[in-house]
Amino acid sequence: MTPPALTTTPQHPEHPQHPQHKQFDARRRLLCGAALGLLCAAPAPAHAARAGAPALLLAREWPADADPRGFLVSEKFDGVRALWDGRGLRFRSGRPIAAPAWFTARLPAQPLDGELWLGRGRFEASSGGVRRDPPDDAFWSALRYQVFELPGAGGVFADRATALAALCAQTGWPALQAAPQRTVASRAALQQQLDAVVAAGGEGLVLHRADAPQAVGRGPWLWKHKPLHDAEALVLGHLPGQGRFTGQLGALQVKSEAGVLFNIGTGLSDADRKSPPAPGQRITYTHRGYTEGGVPRFASYLRLAAATF
Repeated sequence: MTPPALTTTPQHPEHPQHPQHKQFDARRRLLCGAALGLLCAAPAPAHAARAGAPALLLAREWPADADPRGFLVSEKFDGVRALWDGRGLRFRSGRPIAAPAWFTARLPAQPLDGELWLGRGRFEASSGGVRRDPPDDAFWSALRYQVFELPGAGGVFADRATALAALCAQTGWPALQAAPQRTVASRAALQQQLDAVVAAGGEGLVLHRADAPQAVGRGPWLWKHKPLHDAEALVLGHLPGQGRFTGQLGALQVKSEAGVLFNIGTGLSDADRKSPPAPGQRITYTHRGYTEGGVPRFASYLRLAAATF
């Protein structure tokens, strides 16, 4: 049976004209997505991925008003995604990771999916360290492989998570850890868990449907839930646009309240690009935390700062 054409069905939960009845709509969006996923889940076609890149399950942004019941929740580790195929570690791109032989010798024969992680707030150090060739033994000695999936294993995710925890415990190696998975009873409880992780320096949460089959791509099974912060910055200048933005603003050059210089090129409407905030004006932007250098992650223009009006 051919799946319904989602882009032409006004009643599909993600259609832009669908009525926004918050709690009901969000719950229905997840449930309908899960039902469609059971019908349509399949490996991504080869032409849709880079040559040699493994097919992976990727997370979507969690709807803030959605119901977390039916999901298993874990911390979102700000490390480097790494696939173990029983012989070697690979990046998302499919390129091999130059890991020390003593590290890979401790990994099990079963394929694993997870993050190479130094600790909360240390993404840049993790990313730089795993790309060194030859590898730095001192760096790898401090690294942990936080795993969250058993690629190729059968059963629903709840069963795979249990098997993964048992496998990691069996190795008895602290560097190999199964991401703890917990149930959450309500949106309020989910928010409390998110606040606790973020307060401790974490990036956010991952929600994986407990009944999810093995799947790849961005489907209804995996979601990421991260806080969105806002802050103010001083506009220093303008960068010209390219492509369809030729002759308009491409990005704002700004300075944060901490004195960090960076550019903001997203969140700007066509009107903003034609008549952008002037140098000397203050703006409010949203972001998802900071890099180790203090640069806001995923900074997006929101509006002129209140003091500017």
